[in-house]
Amino acid sequence: MTFTSFAKNTSGSTSEQLRKNDGMLDDLKLHLSELRKVFGPAWLVMMADVDAASVITAMQSGASYKYGLILILIALIIPLYFIMEIAGRVGAATKKGLGELVRENFSRRWSIALSFPMAITDFLSYLAEYAAMAVGLAIVGIPPIISLPIIYVIHILIVFKHEYEKAEKYLLGVSLVLLLAYIFFMARGMSSAYSLIPAKVDKDFLYLVAANVGAVVMPFMLFYQTTATAKKSYHSVKATRTETLVGAIFSEVIMVAIVFASVELSPNIAISDNNSLSSGIMGIGGTYAPYVFAIGLVAAGFLGLVVISLAGSWGVVEALNLKGSTWFKIYIAESLPAVVLVFFFNDLIGLVLALMVALIFVLIGPVVAMGILAQNKRLMGEHALNTFDKIAFWGSVSVVVACGLLAFV
Repeated sequence: MTFTSFAKNTSGSTSEQLRKNDGMLDDLKLHLSELRKVFGPAWLVMMADVDAASVITAMQSGASYKYGLILILIALIIPLYFIMEIAGRVGAATKKGLGELVRENFSRRWSIALSFPMAITDFLSYLAEYAAMAVGLAIVGIPPIISLPIIYVIHILIVFKHEYEKAEKYLLGVSLVLLLAYIFFMARGMSSAYSLIPAKVDKDFLYLVAANVGAVVMPFMLFYQTTATAKKSYHSVKATRTETLVGAIFSEVIMVAIVFASVELSPNIAISDNNSLSSGIMGIGGTYAPYVFAIGLVAAGFLGLVVISLAGSWGVVEALNLKGSTWFKIYIAESLPAVVLVFFFNDLIGLVLALMVALIFVLIGPVVAMGILAQNKRLMGEHALNTFDKIAFWGSVSVVVACGLLAFV
């Protein structure tokens, strides 16, 4: 073989290898792109589930009962998965949102009736998020009279300009910073002195159980996951199921981390005294810990607000078949009173816990409607609930409602 022919063969082989490498790189980019697109609605709603109100609830749980609620939080992965998996399945199978399905498959009277708990869900959720974010900023010395109007205006602008996706990316990133902070706090606060078995099971313990259940399975999650999944025409039921399972586990791991991080706080400090709460957080994580906590809490709250506003606009507007900018008017009508009402409560953490319990009972109407739709073979085809699905779903709903009743024991 001559040098020229060898060079040609080598050049040809090199070019061929480069083409193969480029092809492999393109395939990898395609797979990552598809993964990013598919791994969306369920994951996002699970991250939004660990919102500001949920953080406050888990923090109070750790401060009051140390590790006593951790096993319950881990067990909540089961009902969270089975309920939210059905929400994603309904959206993926029908390509329609829950509000639209209610309007099309129930009588107009039922659609109107179910739109009320949807609107109440939005209002209570807004109220909880604003209250929790006010707590976060009060920890670093910014009073609600200043923080709440700023939060409200920023959120209105985000919703008005339809910059949901961009805002979600940034807020989700900051929320992940909060997760890392909680892991740090958890490592600092963990102690073998506390048991996973609660030292006492009293009325306050049962009330916190109910609040944690309300913080885990929120009504707005049903509307968001159903409609967001439906809007992704390529989103399969199998992908939704996997995404929901991973998200359910991950969200509860975060809640457990928050409990671990809060065990050295005094129960009384965590209730109403924000200055003492700031000192308590500083004692666990250092001088800058309150600022990291506040930033993450506000970011988690904004993520929750964005998802709630989407869920509210999809749920109520679809159910009532409203057109145009009506959804934005509804949002304004729901959100502004929620901001104003926060000023009438001195104990904002107590308010958040009460709202988490209330959301359990608001959940009943939408989740029952969703279960009925999921059993409809005409709508769902091969993805309609089978016997195991029915037992798992309705059993999970029953457990959630039963836990809500514990608040009144």
